Amino acid sequence: MEARGVLIDWGGVLTTSLSVSIAKWIEADRIDDAHYRQVMRELIEHAYKGNQKNVVHALERGELDGAAFERDLAARLLTVDGVPPVAEGLLERMFAGFDRVDAMYDMLRDVRSNGVKTCLLSNSWSNTYPRDDWDELFDAVVISGEVGMRKPEPRIFQHALGQVGLPGEACVFIDDIEANILAARGLGITGIHHRDAVATITELESLLQLSLRRA
Repeated sequence: MEARGVLIDWGGVLTTSLSVSIAKWIEADRIDDAHYRQVMRELIEHAYKGNQKNVVHALERGELDGAAFERDLAARLLTVDGVPPVAEGLLERMFAGFDRVDAMYDMLRDVRSNGVKTCLLSNSWSNTYPRDDWDELFDAVVISGEVGMRKPEPRIFQHALGQVGLPGEACVFIDDIEANILAARGLGITGIHHRDAVATITELESLLQLSLRRA
């Protein structure tokens, strides 16, 4: 079926990578890097590879507010001085290094100007999104904490498809997390595992049969 819709993630796709932002935060807050990676590996593996509930599930669905998650995460972490980091504002500091990737925004404008439906589909960590030009970019916006669902749950993809009025077979989903791509493919949605703007835009051009800006 001809692709007529694009579902797209925000952090790490429309922004620079999460790893870059985290590296900046680790240096600025003097976080014990090895300990942080061990803690997050366990949390993320449980959140994306297992069925047991954890604080990431609750945060992404909006069942746990950001301040409560910050207190929980700060208690698990250590600075290089051997004490927990300051909990208040922890998430804001973690994501402060995200920068907008203009090439991806230009691509979305090109896609939408050609009549292709667009939908932001993002797992939120109680973060603030830069929404100034979203009316120009998206036909629909689905943010996990606002709808009480999270990727890779099938129901959030089904909700997003309903928002753009298209079947899965008519849509492409762009994300930087493989578990989310696999979940989308299970619903008939074509997945693009995002690694960089040029590669993603090139693959999307082929799927949509359109010429898109890359810079």
